Amino acid sequence: MFVLSRDGLPLMPCHPARARALLARGRAVVARHTPFTIRLKDRSHAEAEISGVELRIDPGSRGTGLALIETRRQRAVDGSLVVVRRGLVSVELRHRGPQIHQAMVRRAGYRRRRRSALRYRPARFANRARQPGWLAPSLRHRVESVRAVVDRLLRSAPVLAIHIEENAFAIPTLSASEDAIAAALPERAGGSCAYCGAADVPLAVDHVRARARGGTDRRANLLLACVPCNQAKAARPVEEFLADKPDVLARVLSRLRRPLSDAAAMNATRVRLVTLLVETGLPVHVWPASLTASNRAASALPKSHTLDALSVGSPGTGARDGLVRIPDAVYVLTATGRGSYARTTPDRFGFPRLVRPRRKRHQGFASGDLVRATVRKGRWAGVWTGRVAVRSTGRHSVATPFGRFNASHENLRMLQRADGFAYSWGREARGSE
Repeated sequence: MFVLSRDGLPLMPCHPARARALLARGRAVVARHTPFTIRLKDRSHAEAEISGVELRIDPGSRGTGLALIETRRQRAVDGSLVVVRRGLVSVELRHRGPQIHQAMVRRAGYRRRRRSALRYRPARFANRARQPGWLAPSLRHRVESVRAVVDRLLRSAPVLAIHIEENAFAIPTLSASEDAIAAALPERAGGSCAYCGAADVPLAVDHVRARARGGTDRRANLLLACVPCNQAKAARPVEEFLADKPDVLARVLSRLRRPLSDAAAMNATRVRLVTLLVETGLPVHVWPASLTASNRAASALPKSHTLDALSVGSPGTGARDGLVRIPDAVYVLTATGRGSYARTTPDRFGFPRLVRPRRKRHQGFASGDLVRATVRKGRWAGVWTGRVAVRSTGRHSVATPFGRFNASHENLRMLQRADGFAYSWGREARGSE
C-alpha cells in the first residue's frame, strides 16, 4: 500500500496488514481509495527513514507493465555481496488505442458519407499542417497515459530513478520472412477456395481478419475464396465462420502472421515516451529488450507485462541481480477516457439524432466518480461502493461488482473523482510459458 507523510509527501510503501494496523490505531487516515493510499498523522517526511524505490517500465502497444522495486545489497550463502530486487507494487496499464482508432475510422466514415450524400465535394487529404513530432491520436494516447500513470506513482512513492525497456522492431525483416513464405496468392491457395476447397470457380481475395475488425492488407492476411464463401464470411471472425471445420480453421490460422501495426506503434512512440520521462527530472535508464528476456529466463518466470517490468535492466552495478520477491496482486488500470466531447449522438449514417446535455456534472457528480451509496429499503438495501453514471434527473446509476441499481443523489457520498482510469485487481501469472 502507498503511504504519505503528515505533510503529504511519499514514503516507502507498506504491507496491507501494516496499513490496516495503522488505520485501526488511529495513526493514519485514508488519503485515496484507488489505488489505496494512507496518510500518517504522526510522522513528517523529514522524520521518516526512506531508502527509495526504482520504477521499471515494460512498454507495449496494447498494455504497459510498471513495477516499483526496492534494490538491496545482502550477503549470499558464500559470503559474497549480491544485489537483489524486491518487487513492491506491480501495475498493468491497459491502453485504449484500438478504441480511439475505431472512433477515428468511424468519424471519417461519417464525414465521407455526408460529403457524398448532401452534395458532392472533392476529398481533401494534405490540407492540414502537422507539427514536428506529430502522432496519431491512438499513438499519442499510449504515450500520455503512461506518463499520467508515472506521475501518479511519483506522487505516491519515493522514486529515485526510472528504468525503461527499449523496443525497436525491424519491420522490413519481419516482412521479409512473410514474403518468403507467401510469395503469391494463387500458389498459396492452390487455385481453390481456402475455406471450402472448391476448384475451377471464380475466386476473390478475402481478408482472414476483416479490416473492420482490425485486419490489414498484409499478404499473410489474404486468401483466395470463392464468391459464396467470401460473401458468407463477410466481416465475421474466421473462428466463428469455420467453427464446424476445425481442420480448415487450423490450416488457415497457421498461415496468419502477427500484424505489424503493434510493431509500428512501438517504433513510433518509443522516442517520445523516453522524452516525456526525462521531463520528470529523474534519471532515466534505457535497457535493451534482450536483457529483460534473459533476466526473466534466469528467474524462470512466465511472460507478462508486469513480470517483464520486474526484469527490466540491471541494478546499475553490471552484475546479475536476483529477484527475491514478486507481488501476488497486480493493480490493473484500464484507460477509459473522460467521456465524449460530441454534443450530438449520430445515427448509423453519421447524421445527428439526439442532442446531448452540455453539462457533464449533475448534483455534484460526474460519470465515473467513485461513490458510496446508502440504500435504506428494497432489493439493494445496504451500503454499496461503485462507479456512478449520472442523469440529469438526479437519480443516478451505480455500478457494483454484483450489478447495477439506481439511487438518488441524496443517498450518494463522493469518495473519489473520476480520473480517466478504471481500477481493479488481478493475480500475477505463475505458470510456465
